[in-house]
Parts: sequence; structure tokens; C-alpha cells
Amino acid sequence: MAQAPATPKSQRILRRLYATTLGPRWTYEHCDLQPSEQEALERRVNGRPGPISDPTVVFLLPLVGRHHVNEWHEVEARLADTVASFRRQTSDRWMAVICGQDEPAGIAFDDQIRFLPFTRRVDGNDKWAKLEMLCHHLPKLGVTSGYAMSFDADDLLNRRTVEEMVRRRDPYGYLVTRGLVMDAQSRQLGLCAPQTPFAPGRKPFWKMCGSCAAFRFDLSAEPHRDAEFLGAITAHEHRMFPYLAALAGRPLRPLRQEAAMYIVNHGENFGVRRGRVAFKTRYVGRFPVTDETTLARIQEDFPMVGKIRDDASPAPCAASHDSS
Repeated sequence: MAQAPATPKSQRILRRLYATTLGPRWTYEHCDLQPSEQEALERRVNGRPGPISDPTVVFLLPLVGRHHVNEWHEVEARLADTVASFRRQTSDRWMAVICGQDEPAGIAFDDQIRFLPFTRRVDGNDKWAKLEMLCHHLPKLGVTSGYAMSFDADDLLNRRTVEEMVRRRDPYGYLVTRGLVMDAQSRQLGLCAPQTPFAPGRKPFWKMCGSCAAFRFDLSAEPHRDAEFLGAITAHEHRMFPYLAALAGRPLRPLRQEAAMYIVNHGENFGVRRGRVAFKTRYVGRFPVTDETTLARIQEDFPMVGKIRDDASPAPCAASHDSS
């Protein structure tokens, strides 16, 4: 299963305009739509969801197979850091499901952290097939409603992120506009945020990293409908997420903090193979975080940062499922 292509930006603008002015039915019938867009318009037809109560945040993690990497123990170490950032959340209203061919060592699986075996044979990058499986597995977790967030198995979560999501109880979901990028080789941190006249060229986090969007789901009435919607959305690269949510009439709301951290240049990941990492290391150099007060706050929000900086190897050694 390959990644679904992105809809051209000009077509995204037109389809949102059509859905708003001519209606979702007309747009559905007169445009050549991708399955994700069809799913989005169906949700727009059915109206906007009501208030959400007692949400649970579910993190969906596709884990690269051992056969794709050089140093499996390094992949396990990165995943352990990611899981540790979940365990340190100030709210316990979360669950994480890891999907892969090989169950990783060093992870204490329990009711909050679960492993979903992946046995399908897929040529090339199987991340999208794993995400599809994770989304369709959502109704089997015993969670009625909440937010589902695809999360790369080597990124970190701000320890207050779950708390913000469940406290605000947004009816649609959340988008990470502010976040951090760490260059594992230089140990330098860069800020991702919407650009301003004083910071031209700066990018919001959702344009840099796939661990960027939490979508509302409600499985109480028709358990598989939102699972299918999520499966269709996550078949695309992450820059499509805000568009598809808006097309569904469920625009994602920005989180109010640096909600996640993207770690680059830590090994032989898929981004390196596709030539997609060099500009991210340059980005860190262009927008570094140097203020000592800010760095102290980041250390508090991401307690694993100090450990990763100490443990980072100067030579590439690991692989991740990052597709950014």
C-alpha cells in the first residue's frame, strides 16, 4: 500500500470553496475526488459533531520493521524515549498502540501501551498499511470517544499536551502549529511556528512533521465510520491533514504550546534515503532556540531531551518510519 498522493493546492482551495458555497453534495457529485475527500464530504453532509465528554487521546504508532534497519536496538531505544514521553503526561487520559512486525524489547506493554502485530507482506515502505490497520483497530480498544493522533515512533510529546486536549474538549480536534525540531547530531533545537514578518521562512510544525494532528472520533453510534475516515486521512502525507479536516467541516484548532518535538538526523531513516533531512537540519540552524529561559522550559516540558542529547551518537545508526 503506497502513500496516497496529495491533492494539488489549487484544487484544495476550489473544493473547500465548492463545499462551502454549493454544498457537499454538489462537490461530491461534480469533482473527481480522492477517497479521503469523499469521506470528508460525507461527514460534512451529516453535520458537525456535538460536544465531547471525557475524551481519551489515542496515539497510533507505525513501527518500522527490523528488516528495514541496520541497528534494531537503536530503533527500540528511540521508541522507548517516545513511550517515556507518553508515560510522563500530566493527564492519564491517553492510550498508545504500536503496530509492527517485531515486538520491541524494553517496552512495558499494558492497558495504556499495546502492541498490534503486523503480518501483511508489503513491498517498500509499509507505514501507510500499518496506519490503516491502526485506524481500523480503533473500535476494538474499548474507547468510546476522544482524539486519534498518528505519531512517529521517534518523536516526543510535550508532557502537558494530553492535559490540554482533554481539558479543552474541542469538538473537532487539534493541530500542532508550534513545536520543536532537534538535530540529534548538533544537539541544537529549532522552533517551528507560523511565520511572521519578523521570521520569514519559519514553518508551522504540521508542515515539518507527521506527529501533528489529533482528530476527534466518536464510536458510540457507528463504530467504523470515524475509523474509516481516519484511515483515509492518514493515507496521505501530513500536509493534507488540515485541508481534509476543514473539508469535513471539522477544522482543527491550534494547540497553545510547543506540543511535540521532531528529532532529525539521528540515523538512516527513510527521510535520509529520500533526501528530505538536509533542509530540516538547515532549518534548525536558521531558527535556533538559544534563550536560556526558553531552553529551561523546554527541558521541563520534554524531560527526555537531556538524555537524548547525552546519548546521541555522532554516526548514523538507526531507522525510523518518518516520511516527512
